Amino acid sequence: RLLLKFKERAFRVYSELQLKNESFRISEFENAFRVTSNPESKNFFNFWNDLIQEFNSAGRTGNARIHNEAFLALKKFNLSTRLEFEDITVAYLSKFETHLRSQGGNDGGISLRMRTIRAVFNKAIARDIISADVYPFKNYKISKLKPAKRALDFTEIMKIVKMDISKYPHLLHSHKYFVFSFYTRGMNFADQINLKWSQINGDKIFYTRSKSKGNFNITILPPVRDILNYFKARSIGTKYVFPLLLQDNLTPLQIENRKHKTLSKYNKDLKEIASICNIDKTLTSYVARHSFANSLKQMGVATDVISESLGHQNLTITQAYLKELDSSVLDAASELLL
Repeated sequence: RLLLKFKERAFRVYSELQLKNESFRISEFENAFRVTSNPESKNFFNFWNDLIQEFNSAGRTGNARIHNEAFLALKKFNLSTRLEFEDITVAYLSKFETHLRSQGGNDGGISLRMRTIRAVFNKAIARDIISADVYPFKNYKISKLKPAKRALDFTEIMKIVKMDISKYPHLLHSHKYFVFSFYTRGMNFADQINLKWSQINGDKIFYTRSKSKGNFNITILPPVRDILNYFKARSIGTKYVFPLLLQDNLTPLQIENRKHKTLSKYNKDLKEIASICNIDKTLTSYVARHSFANSLKQMGVATDVISESLGHQNLTITQAYLKELDSSVLDAASELLL
């Protein structure tokens, strides 16, 4: 009876492989056969934990942290370490979404959790751990959770740029980080914290964006030059422009931990800056990038120029990006009809 079960499973695996590709290797059959016979390999949490370890080993500590936070959230919801890929259905994800909302989660945070789970599924399918038939994200749409991008208009940006920061010395550095980001096409915090003096040559800043891996060549505008001069005169002796990483030769994990800590304080300071400037919008580090694009849009700059400035690969991305930003340009156009 046991041999007949093995034989039955072997025929099932063989048939599934043949449907995908009539010509396949014995090693592919062996891998698929072992997966079906070893339930631990189909345990979602086991596979996910291995993936997190891979990220850490590769020095991708940011990815590891994001995955670990989602891992713990799902484990808390599941109330068990036993969870197979097939158990994660549309209904299961909807219940998890409801659970996250009950814990105070918003669309942005829930979207990040779901995208992380989706990434695990994609990895498992790519490695032939599971079949694409069990993929739940064909019907569970993460796009519905996409929060609207927040952007300041140019007037609001100028309020921040021109505020009398001398009255608020505890906000001085955070103010300079935000202004620097805005005038460098929305350089994000991960790239700011790692920016080195060696990447500044004459009137240019050269860097590779950590998120998209796009190369940027940015002209140093007067506000940026003033900020660079300020931190140059107060250098703490490291290779970094900003006093965020306090020493050289930190490990990727140490850099990630430091980034997490300093970004938290930075965003807290930005909320206070917004309040001082009477800006009734949530101000975070990433708002600088959205506001840069929005300000160019308000100035009537062509979409293809904005696209190149942001480092987008095609105009479709930029058009979708701008569509979600401030609508004041459209409002002003509509008023012409009055």
